[in-house]
Amino acid sequence: MLKVRLAVMSLAIAMMLPLVSVLQAQAPAAPIPSQILTAKKVFISNAGAFIDQKIWTGGTAQPYNELYAALKSWGHFELLAAPADADLVLQISYEDPLTRVNVVNGTGGDSDSPQFKLALVDTKTHIVLWTLYESTSISHLQKGRDQALQDAINKLVDDLKALTIPPAAAMK
Repeated sequence: MLKVRLAVMSLAIAMMLPLVSVLQAQAPAAPIPSQILTAKKVFISNAGAFIDQKIWTGGTAQPYNELYAALKSWGHFELLAAPADADLVLQISYEDPLTRVNVVNGTGGDSDSPQFKLALVDTKTHIVLWTLYESTSISHLQKGRDQALQDAINKLVDDLKALTIPPAAAMK
């Protein structure tokens, strides 16, 4: 009986060794760019939205306005009116699900559903440091479209909070 138990335990350990080596082989998490973590002043850039002015009650500026209001409410960043003094640019855009291209700059999308894109751009180098995406739905009713927009913007801000506030700092 003891031999059977030892054989079963040995077999179990042998089966787990490949799993352990796979887990150990995973690359460590890359660091978040320091510009994102240290940014205090941001400029919000409206990089484009749906062509149809009537898609949201506030027209194509509504995603920009909603993001501005959400970030102002959060209070983590000082929101600037010009990019020159900003530590980071937050560039909001909306990708069209029908044409799968960004309405403003023509870059391709990779989602079948409409999505908001928030690019975090370094003001000194103009390099996109990070990009956050949130899918949304387009309702046939105006109220539904406006609510979906607000929900997507709130999720983007939550994603930004998770990125910019280290877990240890969030628990304080």
